[in-house]
Amino acid sequence: MRTHRRKPRTTLMVAAATATAAATAALLVPGAMADEPAPAAAASPLGFGAGTTGGAGGPTVRVSDAAAFTAAVQSDGPRIVEVNGTIQLGDMTKVASDKTIVGVGTNGRISGGGGLNISEVSNVIVQNMTISGSDDDNVNVQYATDVWLDHNTLTDASDGNLDIKRASDAITVSWNHFHGQDKNALLGHSDDNAGEDADALHVTYAFNWFDGTNQRNPRVRFGNPVHVLNNYYDDIGSYGVASTEDAGVLIEGNYFENTEDPFHLGEASSGPGTIEARDNHFVSSGTGEAGGSVADIPYDYDVQPAAGVKGTVTGGAGVGNL
Repeated sequence: MRTHRRKPRTTLMVAAATATAAATAALLVPGAMADEPAPAAAASPLGFGAGTTGGAGGPTVRVSDAAAFTAAVQSDGPRIVEVNGTIQLGDMTKVASDKTIVGVGTNGRISGGGGLNISEVSNVIVQNMTISGSDDDNVNVQYATDVWLDHNTLTDASDGNLDIKRASDAITVSWNHFHGQDKNALLGHSDDNAGEDADALHVTYAFNWFDGTNQRNPRVRFGNPVHVLNNYYDDIGSYGVASTEDAGVLIEGNYFENTEDPFHLGEASSGPGTIEARDNHFVSSGTGEAGGSVADIPYDYDVQPAAGVKGTVTGGAGVGNL
């Protein structure tokens, strides 16, 4: 692992507390399985979302139905919500600030017509969840700060798998398995939203598996810098990463396989941003379009050599790999 050390413009403290059932005693709702092991917590987030602590310090509740889930994620104050079963959501469901939503084993699922709406809040973790089939986005993040989306499996949304927009900031997207999706991961609402987004949308995408996701992996507007680090791209039909509307994206140490267009500047009617591409690995793929400069990454990080990223990511991304 090669270590990059940059002088930070701001100090990003790594969260010491994460979504762990050992933090507090579980409050089991009717129907919950008391003998299921509590989920283990992954390491604190790398990158822009490093200050996210979620529900740490609050009570832990285990839920297995939509009513209990909704009440828990919309409650006041910090709370760790363990999901043990399939939650059928009919609509996009608002998540309040200071919450951790974490699946138990491989049992934590959200399906039906609704996904998670992380809107006008701060300090939210979603971890180890399978989220699928929303009539809108599987996960929508807007006007939100300090968010960590980690080790989830997301697929088959009608709109986007994971859209981040409208002044959202300080976010890490790590170790997720995205598959079965056309418009996958949008970053930035629209070309005319610079007033909200020009000083926001700082996101780290690290160790994600973009698995046959056709486009927007991510599609970036305005955010500078955005860090795309050590991800695995396989069988991407349209394009991997697009940098548009004055965004600045550092694409570093990624493994691209069967991806004719790994990354480029501009997209559709959106004007170009900038891309710096470093030490990526290409197998049966194009080599991408880069150009311009990107603002310095304001945190320390390690880069895994790109040739080994495929094995690392496919072995560790998605649900069940905490």
